[in-house]
Formats: sequence, C-alpha cells, structure tokens
Amino acid sequence: MKPRSLMFTFFGEYIKHYGGEVWMGSLIKMMAHFNISESSLRGAVLRMVQQDYLKVRKIGNKSYASLTEKGRRRMEDGLARVYSVRNSQWDGHWRVIIYSIPENRRELRNQIRKELGWTGFGMISNSTWASPNPLEDQVLEMAKTYDLEDHILLFKTSSILSHTNEEVIHKGWDLEEISAEYATFISNYEGKFEELKEKTWNGSLSEEDCFVMRTILVHEYRKFLFVDPALPTDLLPEGWNGLKARELFFNLHQILSVPSTKHFETIFKHAPDQEPVLNRDKAVNPFMGV
Repeated sequence: MKPRSLMFTFFGEYIKHYGGEVWMGSLIKMMAHFNISESSLRGAVLRMVQQDYLKVRKIGNKSYASLTEKGRRRMEDGLARVYSVRNSQWDGHWRVIIYSIPENRRELRNQIRKELGWTGFGMISNSTWASPNPLEDQVLEMAKTYDLEDHILLFKTSSILSHTNEEVIHKGWDLEEISAEYATFISNYEGKFEELKEKTWNGSLSEEDCFVMRTILVHEYRKFLFVDPALPTDLLPEGWNGLKARELFFNLHQILSVPSTKHFETIFKHAPDQEPVLNRDKAVNPFMGV
C-alpha cells in the first residue's frame, strides 16, 4: 500500500467529511497503522504537492494538508465510481474520443491513456477510445486541464455501423479477466464477512482493527476502478461477478463503518483557525447521496 494511494483513501473516506484539511501529525499516525514511515509519507506529500494534488500550509510549527482542486476532482471521481448506484439502463449512446497529441508534447500520451482508462473508456483502436457512459463533462474537463482542446475530438453516437455493441465492448475491455479478478476478491472476502458478523454480535471487534480493515477493503476494491469500465447493467454478461463483489463490499463496509470512524476521530486534528466540522453520518455511510 503506497502513501499516495492511502492518502486519497483517507481523504475520501474520512477527511473530506471533517473539513477537508488535516494536521500532518494525524496523517503520520494513520500511516503508521500500515507500517509507512514518516519519511515515506513526507516524500509522498512533496511529490503530490509538485503534481498539484495536495497543498500544505503552516501554522506555527505545524503543517496542515488538504487537496487541491485537481486532487479533489480525482478523489470525487473515484468516490462516485465506488459508491454511486450503477446505471442499469444504457441510454443507447456511445461516447467516442479521437485524439492526436503533438510530437512536442508526447510526454502526455501515457498520462492521457491513464486518465481515459481511469475514467472508464476502453481503447477500441489506436488513439480511439469509447464508453457507453455519460462522461462528456469529465472528458472536456480533462482536455481543458491538459490544454488539449484543439487535439481531442469527442463524438456522441447511437450507432457504430461496422461493429455490434458486443464487439465494441470486446475490443475495449477483457470482461472475462475482470470478472476473474472480481471472483478472487469475492473468494478473499466472503469468509471475512461471516467472521466479522460473528465478532459484531459478540462485541470483540476493536475500533482500531475496523479502521485498518475498512482502509484495506476500500483500497482493494478501488483497484477495480482501473480495470472495470462500470458498464450499464444491460450491457454486462450474465452472471457478472462485479455485481456480487459490489454487494459484498457494501455489506462489509457497513459492518466496519461506525467503529472505524470513531477510531479516526481519536486521531484527527484540524487546523486551529478552522471551525471543527463533524459529519459522522457521511463518513459512516458514504453511499448516501453520491
């Protein structure tokens, strides 16, 4: 588990509901649960500041971290993918992107591919990507962020004449491989769910253990954002493991949420010039209103 990835998890699961800014000492204590040293954390913070994902300010001899607008967008995009209800009905339109990155900016090519994959697009041919989801705003925002408006064309079409919808999906994604990865997640966590239910009943579940388990659970489940395009349900193959994995994730998250949030509150400290913000309901149940 890398510090940068964990920070996005901490901000998305907890810190955003408590004012959005955190004392570095609190981050150090959170990272210690996962054997990440203070020096590793500070190195990751420096890199995230340089990449414009994080900003840090000092008050006296203490430092406080918060996400930049770019970092907040990345976090919110991830939260929406993890916690929102999957669209069951396809609107019948493909969003197709064609881009050509100038040679003098070729260093952006890998970044754009990563951004499109993260957003949920699949590459159907060289420099041509497609998605059945309404992602127009995200694409236009990405083009603006990287100053590529003149080099990206975005189409919305109800038909692709040369291929069936199933063939387009097959070109863009390996659903069999993704389903197999979901099957592994299910296999790893089904037993833990039964164990946690029993511990909940007998009161042997510590708040600190729940904080660690919830963080690992979200970290593991969030990996699917990089491979699963979140296709509408009516475009998915029958018996899609992603639906079962999502239900299992929700049930585990609900068991862990209250005690893990209480443990976070014992660690979290906000800046002295900020009014304390406590939105435990949203931290406990991030599925609400996403």
